Amino acid sequence: MEGRFEATSIEGFVQQLAVSYIRNGYFFYVTGRIPDRKNPRSVDRKFAERYGLTASKWARARRKRAGLANLQYIRFERFFVLLATKGDHPLFEGEGDLIRDVRRVPIKFAGYSIGFRNGTCHVGIEREQYKLVKNYLRDLAVRRSAANLERVFATLPFEPYGGVLKQLHAIRREVNRARKTAGFEPVRWESLRRFRKLVKPFEREDEGEPLFTPDMSPQVASGLGDSYSSLEPSVRK
Repeated sequence: MEGRFEATSIEGFVQQLAVSYIRNGYFFYVTGRIPDRKNPRSVDRKFAERYGLTASKWARARRKRAGLANLQYIRFERFFVLLATKGDHPLFEGEGDLIRDVRRVPIKFAGYSIGFRNGTCHVGIEREQYKLVKNYLRDLAVRRSAANLERVFATLPFEPYGGVLKQLHAIRREVNRARKTAGFEPVRWESLRRFRKLVKPFEREDEGEPLFTPDMSPQVASGLGDSYSSLEPSVRK
């Protein structure tokens, strides 16, 4: 079971949440941050035992038919999300006040906002991080060449989910308005990555550092969103 719940990259964590969990009805969630004094893998085992996280897909199907909730758990470094489907489960009694619905309150993690609306999972750049990226690129709009800006756009550390692409196109249009006024050539839309990298969330692989490094917030720089302490009381037990 060791490593079964531990995502080894930000990209894998987001992919697993969006594609494997939220898209399949795991709408209810609690986020948490494991205290520094705790061993993350021992917490993984504790949650697995407490919530039956290693149940087979057939057992999950039986629980669903019986009106019972199923749970999933995923962790990146010390940040974790515990998710549940609709149905009865002790989690809703023990952590009821802390549980959020991703259809109303998106999960914030590493500069991403991961939610569910209009019948589909939506992954975008979190609002404050989006403002940071937009201001950064707007500041460079008439100070860098088109080739340099295209390189920056191409190396932004966000996978091109639909919501992310929409936001980056909006930034590119704003940059090009400023460049047009100054008489500079535009940044081409081809500079944006349009295909996201598919990863194996729980396997390690060598990856290079992103070339885009503005002054991110401490939470984003460390790979954490801004809601990461809600389950600490449970972790302490």
